[in-house]
Amino acid sequence: MSQDLSLAQSHAFQLARTLMVPVTLFRSGDEFGVLPSAELDDDEVETLAEYDPFEHGPAH
Repeated sequence: MSQDLSLAQSHAFQLARTLMVPVTLFRSGDEFGVLPSAELDDDEVETLAEYDPFEHGPAH
């Protein structure tokens, strides 16, 4: 978990490209986290964004 949104966004994008699965960036309390979308139970957290590795170009 991270308290820095820009850091969490960067890690989410890189994780999606590494695992080649969609991942979800979420907020839980005052922290941000990332999990593969298939493993996330949406009713427990606030979803901020989903990163799909097949919708973007090469990772930076």
